[in-house]
Amino acid sequence: MCAADASSELAAPWPADALEVGRVADAWGVKGWIKVQPFSSDPQALLAARQWFVKPPEPRAGIGRPSEPQTFPPALSIVDVRRHGDFVVALPRGGVDRNSAEALRGARLFVSRSSFPASGDDEYYWTDLIGLQVRNRDGKILGTVVGLLETGSQSVLRIQSAEADSATDERLIPFVAAYIDEVDLERRCITVDWGLDF
Repeated sequence: MCAADASSELAAPWPADALEVGRVADAWGVKGWIKVQPFSSDPQALLAARQWFVKPPEPRAGIGRPSEPQTFPPALSIVDVRRHGDFVVALPRGGVDRNSAEALRGARLFVSRSSFPASGDDEYYWTDLIGLQVRNRDGKILGTVVGLLETGSQSVLRIQSAEADSATDERLIPFVAAYIDEVDLERRCITVDWGLDF
């Protein structure tokens, strides 16, 4: 079986809200299962979605092109999926043996944002926080969330400064209740207890 057979039943268009959530690291076992490296320590999107969209790996600088280009299916219909240590293992429809799984090695995996499980109260997906404007209690704009850092005990917002001549181009604000007053996804704004001189 070639990799394209794994999605022969799929005709869904690429979703406008697709987010990259992991990549196929290798085959797992001999019955067509794949081992996936998730991009999140809590890979709920991979575990919940039953359709994963696929793109080939990004070309790496300094590495020549293979003599025969590898082809990937546009999507995978997932029959079974579970956590396995730091990885996720999954059985795509049509996955019958180790060769079919190995044919997917390196594939980048995307899931529609609309298929993510609902987050709980005061829980947010990182992707929903990126791009939000950050203001302090005095209404002063500190900047925009450009990323998050995971420190183990907590997440930290990376804020790109709103002022071009600011002494600091980036602020790091712990994403904990002591500093975060409100996250308003509808208004695309986060209110923080943070001074301009911090």
